Amino acid sequence: MALELLPIGTVLAYLTSQIIKTAQAAKDVLIEKESFKVLSKYLFDIEPFLEELQLRQLNDSQTARQALTFLEKDVKKANDLVEKYKNRARFYLLIKCRSIVKEVQDVTRDIGRSLATVSLASTEVLSDIYEKVNRLQDEMQRAEFEASQTQLRIVEKLDQGLMEQKVDQGFANDMLEEIAKAVGIPIEPSKISEELESFRREREEAATRKERAEVFFLEQVIELLSRADAAKDHEKVKAQYLQRIQSIEKYETWGACIPPFNSFICPLGGAVMLDPVSLCTGTTCERRAIETWFECGERTDPHTGQPLDDFSLRSNLRLRQSIEEWRELNYCLRIRSAREKLLSGMDLSMEEALDQIQELIVESPINKDWVAIAGLIDIVIPILGSSHNRDVKRRILITLKDVTEEHTRNKERVVESQGVEHLVPCLGRDPNTSKAAVELVFELLQDRSDWNVSVLRKLSQQSSAILFLVTLLKGPVIESAEKAEKILQKLCDEDEDNIARAARANWYKPLINRLIQGPDSSKISTVKTLVNMELVDQNIALLGEEGVIPPLLEMVLGTLECKEVALSALIKLSSCRENKRLIAASGGVPLVLEQLFSSHVRTFIIEKCSKILEILSSNGHGIEFLTDSKGDCLDLEQIVANLLAFQQNPNLSHTVRKPILRALLAICKSEAKPVGKAVASCSGVSIILPLLDYPNHEIRELALNLLSRFSIHEAQGIGDFLLMQKRLETLVHFLKDDSQSDAQMAAAGLIANLPKSEVALTTMLIESDALPAILNIFRSGTMEAKENALGALFRFTDPNNLETQRMVVELGAYPLLLSFLKSDSIIAKARAAALIGNLSLSSPKLVVVSRPTSWWCFRPAHVTECVVHGGICSVNTTFCLFTAKALPELVQILQEKVNETAYEALQTLSTLVWEDASHRGAYALHEANAICPILEVLNWGPASLKEEALSLLEKVFATRELVELYKSQARMHLVRLTTRSIHEDSQLGRKAARVLAQFDRYSKSSMPLT
Repeated sequence: MALELLPIGTVLAYLTSQIIKTAQAAKDVLIEKESFKVLSKYLFDIEPFLEELQLRQLNDSQTARQALTFLEKDVKKANDLVEKYKNRARFYLLIKCRSIVKEVQDVTRDIGRSLATVSLASTEVLSDIYEKVNRLQDEMQRAEFEASQTQLRIVEKLDQGLMEQKVDQGFANDMLEEIAKAVGIPIEPSKISEELESFRREREEAATRKERAEVFFLEQVIELLSRADAAKDHEKVKAQYLQRIQSIEKYETWGACIPPFNSFICPLGGAVMLDPVSLCTGTTCERRAIETWFECGERTDPHTGQPLDDFSLRSNLRLRQSIEEWRELNYCLRIRSAREKLLSGMDLSMEEALDQIQELIVESPINKDWVAIAGLIDIVIPILGSSHNRDVKRRILITLKDVTEEHTRNKERVVESQGVEHLVPCLGRDPNTSKAAVELVFELLQDRSDWNVSVLRKLSQQSSAILFLVTLLKGPVIESAEKAEKILQKLCDEDEDNIARAARANWYKPLINRLIQGPDSSKISTVKTLVNMELVDQNIALLGEEGVIPPLLEMVLGTLECKEVALSALIKLSSCRENKRLIAASGGVPLVLEQLFSSHVRTFIIEKCSKILEILSSNGHGIEFLTDSKGDCLDLEQIVANLLAFQQNPNLSHTVRKPILRALLAICKSEAKPVGKAVASCSGVSIILPLLDYPNHEIRELALNLLSRFSIHEAQGIGDFLLMQKRLETLVHFLKDDSQSDAQMAAAGLIANLPKSEVALTTMLIESDALPAILNIFRSGTMEAKENALGALFRFTDPNNLETQRMVVELGAYPLLLSFLKSDSIIAKARAAALIGNLSLSSPKLVVVSRPTSWWCFRPAHVTECVVHGGICSVNTTFCLFTAKALPELVQILQEKVNETAYEALQTLSTLVWEDASHRGAYALHEANAICPILEVLNWGPASLKEEALSLLEKVFATRELVELYKSQARMHLVRLTTRSIHEDSQLGRKAARVLAQFDRYSKSSMPLT
């Protein structure tokens, strides 16, 4: 309207009406209501100002008219803005919210500036309300508008998704749901389809306006939202498919595909068009192709070559619909072909069909729906279960994954067709098949941004599913392992029973997480599951590594039920050495002992704690793990005292007494000083002795083992206790029982440790047939039992008791002792040498020396005399070690240079050089090459061993001939020892000096000393 021709009052009236009209319309805009509402309010605030100008008859000046013209133009811009966005697609308006808000802000500020101009032109008329109008225009010029936070968050999320190229259905579902909710549209396929159609028209209008960036952006958004489930009206999709099928059936001559019409082909690119647009000449091209044509400077029709005056492009919607229909008809033909191949039952044809389906899905999302409508899902699932062809199975899995990917309805179709049942066995196949299977399972479980609970439950019902998934989790294929772990974790979150199933399949992470984070009731049920599981050592160790022990120890501090199940689990887990270390490092040992020794704890808790203590100290670990969390040893003396105190309770049950005795025995085996001290201070022997009369055989055996240990340091009282015939018979019974090796070893050890002076005990042992039992251990017992039996035999080889010595030899002990001289056990070898020495000490007393006679007819037949004893010797009659051929073995022991065995060998060799005929034994040692090894002892042996060697050499070198033979070699060793004695004043040096003195005496006299 030409305002310059109208009276100023009319201009004001017209402007007022326009402002009211625009203000009213602004209230009705559906998107960005707050921004348009603010604009509307400002406009309504301007209305009274204009009406006041009419009433007061504004002066008709050039300045006033120019100011009103500016205001009218800006109000018109506001009205155009309102009309622009009043009836647009709601999705479009939300996506454009930031630019819309910017436009509203700009127009509001423009109107404020125009209002300021009008205010200046009317200062004289409106002097009384000038300040009010000035505040209004100032406020409008500084107005700040912002889109709602909800809308901005949606737009930012959409922009980020497009930038990251997120086109999956889950993201599409989320975005569509949020946008629809923000603009007030129900999430129903029909409503969503209408809105998307309006959105597409916005894209067409942008293309017409040649807003290429806008077109590209809108195409991305439309493509994304069209993927959402709610964007598809299944009934319409189905009707569309059936319509296409009917068209195909009318024209069976089309065969496998329908060739494109010439009009479908772009004259520039030579391919079927996607977005056909028409030129002013009527030629149709692909939009992007013709745009590129123009950008390259071309100004002609690409088909006819005709120069163009108009370069505008019009979408050819009819042709595009025809091309789309042609494509869909071909889709249907290919789907029908794939169906026929699948039903053929031939592997090659089925593989071709599966390839076709995958190609169709890539070409158009609608084919996911049409493949399902055509029943192809229902056909391939049974083939998955029945086919023996590995490639066919794998391709079916891959195809089903493509068909169901981000497609809720198809996922439901697969599950309803027993897809899960046929799918689970494929998880246990070869790596390629199982990888495809786990990817399909993972896809079926996805439900928009969450997990499909019904499919999870169905998967849980498959007995082998968790086992196969755990196998994949631990397998070499990383992708399969990652998906398997996610599925397993969700299965366990959904159903506690699955935690147990996973644990039985050797995956313990959910179980441990539940122990750490779950409520008490859940923890208890989880631990019960753990206790009832069959676990091998490897799994027990793995549980410890995964962190199960600290939460179990924490449960020990909880309620009685928590305490009971936690201790049961610790019993199961503590059999592994590494877990013992973890229990100790977590402060578990003091905690267990506190429960064990407490006076206010229930019996079944004591029973479990005693079992844990037994296991902690078992397998030779003794006191190794009886530490606090810092690794410092606990008070062993107090622990032993408390354990012994338990045994004084006559009502103590076997289930507590036995593990405590085993723990006590294991601790005593450590031979730690505090243990011996505690046993002595608590009268441990007197506490344990009565248990030898206990009716339970196992407890008697444990008591015997303990007494064998105690008797090493505190044998007092044990002998008197055993003098009762029944008790001694019990002891001998253990000696005779080869099936109880530990008890046999303990019985022998106990006899070995008891004082040898208790003659009555020795006599009763002989009467109880203990001696044959001991010798039988030499033949069939364990090495530890043999060592103890050798120690026990000292009681019966006392040189002062020839009768018991003879009994030992007559029972065949000598050959057995000789065999021990070759043993790998140092203890056995040393004890055998010492026992032979005991017997050898009696040989001089038992030897029979033949007397010469003058009557040749009364002379006995020639009998060989013993070169050592000068008479008639034998092993059985004189116990002669020379006759027994023990001398070479004893020399060999010296050459081995082991302190313990060498000492006993020297003492035994010394028995050959006896006072009345030392030269005989000395010559025997010379003949056996024993003297050089004895001299060598002076080089390598400790002081005690050297002293023993010197004592023997002093006897040997009493013979002049031997001095002459060995003086140069011996002098070197002896001088070294005497030289050292000058500085150290040692007994050893003085002894060496005495031997050297013998050498000097020989050099001064020609007479032998013997």
